[in-house]
Amino acid sequence: MSPKKNVKKYLFLATLAILVCGVVVFYNLPILYSKIEYSSSPRVLPNTDILKNDIKSNEVVNPTITLNTEEIPVIHIKTPLSVKAVYSSAWVAGSPKYRDTIVKLIDTTELNSIVVDVKDSTGRISFYPKDPILLKYGSAENRIPNIRALTNLLHQKNIYIIGRISVFQDPFMAKLKPEWSITRKSDGKVWKDRKGLSFLDPTKKEVWDYTVSIAREAYREGFDEINFDYIRYPSDGNIKDINYNLAQGQTRSDNIEEFFKYLSEELKKEPAITTSADLFGLTTEVTDDMGIGQVWEKAIPYFDFIAPMVYPSHYPPGSSGYKNPSLYPYEIINKALVSAIVRTKNAKENISKIRPWLQDFNLGATYTEEMIKDEMKAVYDNGLNSWMLWDPKNKYTPSALELEN
Repeated sequence: MSPKKNVKKYLFLATLAILVCGVVVFYNLPILYSKIEYSSSPRVLPNTDILKNDIKSNEVVNPTITLNTEEIPVIHIKTPLSVKAVYSSAWVAGSPKYRDTIVKLIDTTELNSIVVDVKDSTGRISFYPKDPILLKYGSAENRIPNIRALTNLLHQKNIYIIGRISVFQDPFMAKLKPEWSITRKSDGKVWKDRKGLSFLDPTKKEVWDYTVSIAREAYREGFDEINFDYIRYPSDGNIKDINYNLAQGQTRSDNIEEFFKYLSEELKKEPAITTSADLFGLTTEVTDDMGIGQVWEKAIPYFDFIAPMVYPSHYPPGSSGYKNPSLYPYEIINKALVSAIVRTKNAKENISKIRPWLQDFNLGATYTEEMIKDEMKAVYDNGLNSWMLWDPKNKYTPSALELEN
């Protein structure tokens, strides 16, 4: 037989075999499918050791956590008597590869809490909200793909979760809603600072309601406390050209206090939400509003906790007589807290409300284990027992922390 006829023969046999297989599979498909069991229950990850790098960003290494967020009940943890927290950006919190490092640090040291961005200073909400009012603005970005699974995981480890909201620095909403923004006195257009960033106007009720909606959404997803940052007017740029929208006889700090009062009233409605507020460190010592509207006595009545950002690197040269305040963490923070306690008592408020932000980043000096411990000592020496550590890179100094007993 010629080679050409051999090829034709093999092609014919191959085609015939494919047809026969097709017929067999076709008639047996119902039988095959009838043996497959389908489960309507949500997927649960197996209790096995999984390489962190192989975990998708919406998966959690815990056998009791499902990936269907609707099936995960929301619980809340009471505020610890002594809060010891570290900050995490939403990007880190949403990525198991990086988040696990922080969770392990909390597991193995005195830390018991974490601060996670709900809305940062870009104006973007860190997860997709269910509130249709928030959805319509399009300000959400899927930085934390499975928010309910994340809060559930942290709660199962008994970690207290604080959601941070950057309030008035919000370039996203300032662009979307220029009528909500701080404007220039000179021409009425949206004001920008030296970096080109815009702020929302603290007098606008729409901004207040937007902030309240974000806080409630975060609480519904499992955040135990809501922390408010950038609750002020801008601090740099052409400040003289800002329209502060001051009513007759009103001051900047009056405007900010009106917002605090509204926020407190709304978030104390059922369910009551625990709140904290970040203030400039110098608010504990100065008596004016520093041009940003923050006055200690006009903030402390409206929040469960006040967090002065007493980073030594943020104090100007000459503070407390030091050319470089960064080199004197104990002295700078001690002085700030002594003043904070006096003013808090004078305002008839409990000093347990004071929970400072401490520095664990290099600026003005290289921050060592000893310097971070000096910051904590200043807290303890003033009869306080809570603090939060800030590092914008989310890389902390384990040796500065006490090991878990």
